[in-house]
Amino acid sequence: MPLYRPLRYAISAALLGGLASPALAGKANDTLVYASDSEPENVSPYHNNVREGVILAHLAWDTLIYRNPATQEHEPRLATRWEWVDDTTLELELRQGVNFHNGEAFDADDVAFTFNYAVSPESRVVTRQNVDWIERVEKLDDHRVRIHLKEPFPAALEYLSGPMPIYPSDYFQEVGLEGFSRQPVGTGPYRITAVRPGDGVSLTRFEEYFEESPIGQPQIANIEFKAIADEDSRMAQLMSGQVDWIWRVPADQAESLQQMPQLTVLGDETMRVGYVGLDAASREDSPLNDLRVRRAINHALNREGLANDLVRGGSQPLYAPCFPTQFGCETQDVIEYDYDPDKARALLAEAGYADGFEIDLHAYRERDYAEAMIGDLRAVGINANLSFMTAPALLELQRSGRTDMAFKAWGSFSINDVSAFTGVFFNGGVDDLWQDPQVQEWLSVADNSVDPDVRLEHYRRALTRISEQAYWAPLFSYSSYYAHTADLDFTAYPDELPRFYEASWK
Repeated sequence: MPLYRPLRYAISAALLGGLASPALAGKANDTLVYASDSEPENVSPYHNNVREGVILAHLAWDTLIYRNPATQEHEPRLATRWEWVDDTTLELELRQGVNFHNGEAFDADDVAFTFNYAVSPESRVVTRQNVDWIERVEKLDDHRVRIHLKEPFPAALEYLSGPMPIYPSDYFQEVGLEGFSRQPVGTGPYRITAVRPGDGVSLTRFEEYFEESPIGQPQIANIEFKAIADEDSRMAQLMSGQVDWIWRVPADQAESLQQMPQLTVLGDETMRVGYVGLDAASREDSPLNDLRVRRAINHALNREGLANDLVRGGSQPLYAPCFPTQFGCETQDVIEYDYDPDKARALLAEAGYADGFEIDLHAYRERDYAEAMIGDLRAVGINANLSFMTAPALLELQRSGRTDMAFKAWGSFSINDVSAFTGVFFNGGVDDLWQDPQVQEWLSVADNSVDPDVRLEHYRRALTRISEQAYWAPLFSYSSYYAHTADLDFTAYPDELPRFYEASWK
């Protein structure tokens, strides 16, 4: 089994030695500066699907319901109580005395507008799976709403506590999506004061944030998000004190950073899953239309090597499009494609590709992971060429049917239900590139049945067929290494959501 060795993961002794004094700029200015390698194409939470957008959403907006990360229980947030009227009708009572950042009072009009807008075709919501279970929302009075579902959807509370924040109806309708993306408004613990495409986002503590919020009152006055694409630049700015917090630190660099007394390093497995989508279903001339080729690719990729030697930090090989803790991740009959280059070559020869073929592998993150996969593929005769681009550009290419293979990752918006993962990519939506009617039928039953046993059985069937047909090559769970100034009191969670509103200075 080959050992994957990173090429650039050592921090020079000279650099370590030259940055020995603590960086106190963030604490002195009461400004937490965090950096990441990508940014949302639109800060509106319904109009991006990258983790950086999820982080900003949880800082600037509130949801109706809160899922306590310690207990996993659902608690009141913008809604104070809720009850199921029947299997397809959820009634919620809304909190009074809450204001948006622009002074607009929160009420039922905002809830009804937000969700009715989100499910409308003109909204251009990026991940429709998050909202498409809603038929319409009815305002009962100023502080009560009813959500009418298209059909039973047992995971509704989980979604309402995650990727479904509330917008100010009057302001949004006045400025439209374009204006809202430039000057967004929410009710959250921080308000966004500046959006700088290509550079970052500025936030400041919302001093009128409602006291009854289950997340508490934020301690740090200001937060700055900086988009820094280059890994070495992020690391250098952390060590020089220009940045207080970074994540997705490669394992080898995390070990080096642990030597620095002015920094703290945390890391563990997360819900995020890395995978290679085999995307060429719409093109008859693609080798990927042959099941034997798709299975060969699954056998060619060294999942254990990727997880143990590159990702590390608790990463584990995975074989299904779901995370093990999610309800419905029933993988007992899923094929676990072993790493077997000889079997991969035999399958390729059987499919008529004894001499291999040339193909593109698209990616938008972790170039070194993608390069390791390319090495695996070339070892069995598949000459894969790396096409590296931004996440929005890759998504557009996929949805237009112009990709062969794509290395991507999915974190399910931190929703602990398989509907937030498998359904997104295999239940007939815009990101379902294979459109398998049998899989769609089983997922539809699983997503909408109120019987947990029925849900589990149909998820099992769907996941089994997806693996048998090798529509994807699921690879590994991500671990996430965080590095931050030792002056920051920060807690990491497995759902890969850094809760900066909980952070404080020591």
